[in-house]
Amino acid sequence: MKTSFAGQRLHHEATARIRRFLDQEQPGTPCLVIDLPTVRDRFTAIRDALPGVGVFYAVKANPAPEVVALLAAEGASFDVASPNEIDLCLAQGAAPATISYSNPIKKARDIAHAYQRGVRLYVSDSEQDVRALAEHAPGSSVLVRILVEANSSTYPFGKKFGCAPEMAVDLLRLAGELGLVPLGVAFHAGSQQLDPNGWDAAIADAAEVTAKLRAEGIALSTVNLGGGLPAGYLDPLPPLADYAAAITASIARHFGDFTPRVMVEPGRAVVAESGVLRSEVVLVSRKSYSDERRWVFLDIGRYGGLAETEGEAIAYPLRTSRGGAPLDGGPAGPVVLAGPTCDADDVLYQNTCYDLPLELRAGDHVDLLCAGAYTASYSSIAFNGFEPLATYCVR
Repeated sequence: MKTSFAGQRLHHEATARIRRFLDQEQPGTPCLVIDLPTVRDRFTAIRDALPGVGVFYAVKANPAPEVVALLAAEGASFDVASPNEIDLCLAQGAAPATISYSNPIKKARDIAHAYQRGVRLYVSDSEQDVRALAEHAPGSSVLVRILVEANSSTYPFGKKFGCAPEMAVDLLRLAGELGLVPLGVAFHAGSQQLDPNGWDAAIADAAEVTAKLRAEGIALSTVNLGGGLPAGYLDPLPPLADYAAAITASIARHFGDFTPRVMVEPGRAVVAESGVLRSEVVLVSRKSYSDERRWVFLDIGRYGGLAETEGEAIAYPLRTSRGGAPLDGGPAGPVVLAGPTCDADDVLYQNTCYDLPLELRAGDHVDLLCAGAYTASYSSIAFNGFEPLATYCVR
């Protein structure tokens, strides 16, 4: 698939705000610029599409304090994975009751810290963790995460998180015996889930677990659908309404007369399309006289925030300071894109076909669009001496 300059996903006002900031401030590169009104718009769209559903923003997608503060003011809840994320949310105005400590892999002292800060909702998937919760977060509510097959997502989670449904039944029963509140079932349908029906099989498993325990008198109330709502990159996606309709229908079909409380944990879908990542061309070269593809080396790579280019899973729309086909009809040609570090794996795109202007030179800018999620939060701390990715927010 040829992927020159895909359509800009940011709306006109957001594009203007980001460009004005870049033109006026001329920040050093690489840098990420987040349009906060777009974050608000995306969050509102999800909340409106799923009325009555608790929307827990996945802080790991973009933990910029300005983003968290905006979402707290909008009434969002928060999916966190560490004590630092808990402290960040609380410092930006989130109430402890709006926080779900959703990482099943927790140290005992981290559970104690969360409990001391007022967090009372946790996700688990193992006996050891359930027992640690009972000891260090007594009386708290617990969701048990189940394994999911998520083959239609860009990033399936494999077997790292979750347990078999029959084990979830036992863990939820154990939680109640230990004085915790067995709240319900959690899962994750895979990041960048491209199929609106991608939640259906896991919803069916969650409903079965819920029915078994309710038959025993253990009144589970909640199903946590996790993340997975996608963002628009190069390829078109089904509309958000299709996802909402499929999820709503699936819950009604599998849970029947019992209507559970529903939670979702979007991250990418909230912030990805709000961000532009500006990079600078370091070098343009060829590997042989016969190679028609140029190598374009940027000042950001897989270790500076573009970890999701591994396997070329996420292909960002591009814009350059030279313009280029098809924007102005100028001459363009195929390129390989790579990062600046002394690591052979720091190559971004060799198989995804990008055409960039033939006049592209060192010092030119290449903007990666829809880059607001899983970029700054993946940036390494000074690998090869390169600074972490700077983030700026505009209103």
